[in-house]
Amino acid sequence: MTHLPRSPLELWVGPEATVSRVGNEYLDQSELSGFASRPEDVARLASLGASRVRFPVLWERVTKALGDEPNWTWSDGRLEVVKSSGLKPIAGLLHHGSGPTGTSLVDDAFPELLARYARQVAERYPWIDAWTPVNEPLTTARFAGLYGHWYPHGRDERTWWACLKNELMGTVLAMRAIRDVTPGALLVQTEDLGCTRATPKLQYQADFENVRRWLTFDLLSGRVDREHTMWKFLRWIGADERDLAWFQDNPLPPDILGINAYVTSERFLDHRLHLYPKEVHGGNERDAYADVEAVRVLGEGMGGFRARLLEAHERYGAPMAITEAHLGCTREEQLRWLHDAWHAAEDARLEGADVRAVTVWSAFGAFEWNSLLTRREGHYEPGLWDVRAEKPRPTALVTLARQLARGEEPSHPVLDAPGWWARSHRLLYPAFGAVTVERRRARPILVTGATGTLGRAFARVCEIRGLPYVLTRRDVLDIADAESVKSALDSVRPWAVVNAAGFVRVDDAESDSRNDRENVDGAAILAAQCALRGIPLVTYSSDLVFDGSKGRPYVESDAPNPLNAYGRSKRAAEEATLAAHDHALVVRTSAFFGPWDEYNFVVHVLRSLRERGEVVAAEDAVVSPTYVPDLVNASLDLLIDAEFGVWHLANEGALSWADFARVVAEQANLDSALVRGVATSELNLRAPRPAYTVLSSERGRIMPAFDSALHRFFRDTREETPTVLGAAD
Repeated sequence: MTHLPRSPLELWVGPEATVSRVGNEYLDQSELSGFASRPEDVARLASLGASRVRFPVLWERVTKALGDEPNWTWSDGRLEVVKSSGLKPIAGLLHHGSGPTGTSLVDDAFPELLARYARQVAERYPWIDAWTPVNEPLTTARFAGLYGHWYPHGRDERTWWACLKNELMGTVLAMRAIRDVTPGALLVQTEDLGCTRATPKLQYQADFENVRRWLTFDLLSGRVDREHTMWKFLRWIGADERDLAWFQDNPLPPDILGINAYVTSERFLDHRLHLYPKEVHGGNERDAYADVEAVRVLGEGMGGFRARLLEAHERYGAPMAITEAHLGCTREEQLRWLHDAWHAAEDARLEGADVRAVTVWSAFGAFEWNSLLTRREGHYEPGLWDVRAEKPRPTALVTLARQLARGEEPSHPVLDAPGWWARSHRLLYPAFGAVTVERRRARPILVTGATGTLGRAFARVCEIRGLPYVLTRRDVLDIADAESVKSALDSVRPWAVVNAAGFVRVDDAESDSRNDRENVDGAAILAAQCALRGIPLVTYSSDLVFDGSKGRPYVESDAPNPLNAYGRSKRAAEEATLAAHDHALVVRTSAFFGPWDEYNFVVHVLRSLRERGEVVAAEDAVVSPTYVPDLVNASLDLLIDAEFGVWHLANEGALSWADFARVVAEQANLDSALVRGVATSELNLRAPRPAYTVLSSERGRIMPAFDSALHRFFRDTREETPTVLGAAD
């Protein structure tokens, strides 16, 4: 008989705290995110209404090398703050790491060394009642012992087993030491619980992987005996029978199973290699096959958290929690992933599973996971807070987490549409099986400016991001006509409006009355009508509101002083918009270029060099080139986060127009010597131009570097359907 667990579903939280090792280089997520240096982050976590925090007391951070005196300064200070905050910690001792210098996952002494450290931690903090000595042991063993990504960089099954055995023996001995100090301490054992599907020919391999995924829990529970499906395999790869018997003699069933699931954890194996690119080809000693994300090929999609929770419930019948719910993606997809995880937990509870909590993970974001921590490129994916600012900026995930913790129904409009993993565009390869997709009715974003570069770009990006939209032409919505605006807003009933319309010809603006009508009057009317209806608004301004005299990058608080009519109209539009709508988002940007139109500087340079052999550009005017897909993606994230006021969005970089042209030529393997730099005065422009309008931000530097943007421009222009999700390669 199914029944609900008695207590409500809890919200837990955790910062991504991995300390990983590649070669002799350690990568510390707490340092990279700034969590290590901000005591006030504990208050941020507590403000969510979470009951527990997965908190790092990591071995490598306390003891850099074996034999060193432990340094408890950071842990002492932070755990005291945690204790007073009301959050109950789940102490983590090893998170995808291999211990301090002087030991490793293949060191026979590793289990005893970890247990010794665990005892030290427990004796210092005896009030901590829940522990994860080793995070995701099987996953870590695969990445460190089988795939070679992390130290000790093994690439064989014997090394994989040595890593896993030592992690799990270390867990047993660590919990024994902890319980000597704190009887009744809970083991919250986490694991990334993937699932593998396959074509019939490869079902045997999928069956093997679907049994192997349980090894963390099965070994700890003393289940791996001679009758266990993995026994013969483990013995075949060199597992000592005495080691296997040790786990049977020293069972440590987890008190709470920590179930983690990611889109990439669900795999599909296909022997039809011709359907897939070579980079996903692999195999075993018997068959060659492609190994891809199941969501990209399975018609029925992925199982996700609900399927994994119910499988674990059927196998163990133990209390469970989702211990990591995080997706590195655009903001609406992050919201949808967390929302889906919460509902998966609730659904599993309705079917009788004892699911205690859902953990919002990577509270302050994560670094370098796009390369599985193997490269140092500065790649960052935000979490609940975005740390690319003077202080962490709360994203829409904070609001969602608080609503979930309070038991409220989440209210963000983007949750009315399914995540990308449930839409048809998820499929990158010929579908295996009948395709099923979720279809929901959701309110749209209204985008003005259907004939312009920015409006069309919003339509493309909204399509990719699964954000319903209505793109309007002037004959449907004239932003400078109040009645037209009222009619469109009342008809479309958008949850947000993006004003991508406006007069853009800088030199013509000196004498064309349409400049003020479209840029000032239209902006003011649209803002007023949106404000009356409580509709969030995004509108665009320009770097030309500045006179260029500062000589350093302009930030949002710098005083505008436009030199030309276009700049004056944009400044007037800023003031009118914010006066009419105090929660409007005004984005200043600069020097568009993009892959989807022919009317931008990069396309002009390429065409001129190929057709005429020369480009003339200003050598004395410095700007921040802005890649349109990056601009649109960042704008949508800020809109979803309910940001307002003035924001600067331009790619990180500063180039003269002439240098911009030279870099473009070099990237295209054209002759950059054909770019002739001249003074702006020689170009005979009607409107005066400032000499320096580089934009930066004091609110958050969320745009990628210009070099990355230009690289992606050339990649995207080569592709029939450019992918603009995600900023940096």
